[in-house]
Amino acid sequence: MHGIVLPILLPAIAASLIALVAHRDLVLARTLSIASTVALLLVAIALLDAADGGSIATYALGDWPAPFGIVLVLDRLSALMLVLTAGLALAVLLYCVNAWDARGRHFHALFQFQLMGLNGAFLTGDFFNLFVFFEILLIASYGLAVHGGGAGRLRAGLQYVVVNLVGSTLFLFAVGLLYGVTGTLNMADLALKVPVVAPAEHALLRSGALLLLLVFALKAALVPLHFWLPGTYANAPGPVAALFAVLTKVGAYAIIRLFTLAFGEGAGDLAFLAAPWLMPAALLTLTLGMFGVLAARRLAVMISFAVVGSMGTLLIAVALFTPQALSAALYYLIHSTLAAGAFFLVADLVSERRPADGDALAAGAAFTQTGTVGALFLLAAIAMAGLPPLSGFVGKLLILDAARDAFNRNWIWSVMLSTSLLAIVGFARAGSLLFWKSGALARHPDAQAPARTALPIAAVGLLLTASAALTVQAGPVNRYLEATATQLFAPAAYIDAVLGAEGGNE
Repeated sequence: MHGIVLPILLPAIAASLIALVAHRDLVLARTLSIASTVALLLVAIALLDAADGGSIATYALGDWPAPFGIVLVLDRLSALMLVLTAGLALAVLLYCVNAWDARGRHFHALFQFQLMGLNGAFLTGDFFNLFVFFEILLIASYGLAVHGGGAGRLRAGLQYVVVNLVGSTLFLFAVGLLYGVTGTLNMADLALKVPVVAPAEHALLRSGALLLLLVFALKAALVPLHFWLPGTYANAPGPVAALFAVLTKVGAYAIIRLFTLAFGEGAGDLAFLAAPWLMPAALLTLTLGMFGVLAARRLAVMISFAVVGSMGTLLIAVALFTPQALSAALYYLIHSTLAAGAFFLVADLVSERRPADGDALAAGAAFTQTGTVGALFLLAAIAMAGLPPLSGFVGKLLILDAARDAFNRNWIWSVMLSTSLLAIVGFARAGSLLFWKSGALARHPDAQAPARTALPIAAVGLLLTASAALTVQAGPVNRYLEATATQLFAPAAYIDAVLGAEGGNE
């Protein structure tokens, strides 16, 4: 199935063309970038439709058979992540082409390289190639994080790079341990080799798996490895932070893939070895994130801590390692990505309308379009807090229901419900300061409505509409996600699809 490689090729070709022939022509760069992203979304939807049948398709690059060659794998989970990434990217891009992208010459090329790295990470069937795509993500995201310049962005970007370079080093150590013990890094082949590893080598294998968990937890901003996220996201440009809403999900995706496939139920004594570590860390992550929401003094910092908290909620469900909980986790993954993306764009709308105060959570001068931006803020806050009628409420209910039979159910329910209250209080305080108290003050003399505001507001509305649609279509979406979770917990089909091909492209 040759279409599997298109989500990687399309942004790679677009990025190269933009960098070579359109880096000085903003109109051409915009045209190429939008065309590529729209095409990517259409391809992703087509691949999702193909995966919905339950079959798993592979693409062997260079026609080398797995596990010796590079293989891309399309299943329900990877198809879902492709659509989510492309949809978020298109909304962010529509926001950016409203003259915001003119602040840096290489924005569109870096944007497309970012999509290439994300799609590659979701499609690869090999842990070493996952490392390669992680590095593409690192390079592109650093360039995007410092887009527009500024000392604060450079400092935060440097911290981001250093932390991720440490993570990359640990990643190499981890895959070296796994390869040394099993002789393979192909995910499907690893699932076959792990159960037959000699007991004498279990300690090394366990060390490699837990080291990979550490790396993926760093990417997912799990406590105590969350420290890089608030500074990086809060100092990055708003639209870039909105795109970064899906970056932490790469870490969650990798945890799901590793510990349901290679270290899943068939791994014997090593089955689900991440669970004892993942659950307490996820509970702490949710708690710290929502206390951060309550204590934040800037809107972007508040949203960044909300992202940390949402990763805790997501990984609580993952750590249960049951099909029902994983289905709920995937629903919440979609919701939290859309909600965080919309909220970061709202923060940018607020900041550019308050030249004297920026996104500081303090009463300032009244600003233009207070009603419109305030309504978008309210909807984004409802989504992030998990209140009805948006999808966060459904997602949290699904997770709470999935935890009913867990031995630590009381801890999960208590932490999730109490931190939801913290989020509500934090968002309500922020909204009161930004829109109610500021609206009563005189307008700042320099405050003017940004030119051509319809497209950015429409982009935010698109993400919030998608969140509402996720609620309305919760039934069909959940049926797909339940099938996805069932597929993940029965990896035989994945293994057969990857290793059963005789080296050719299926």
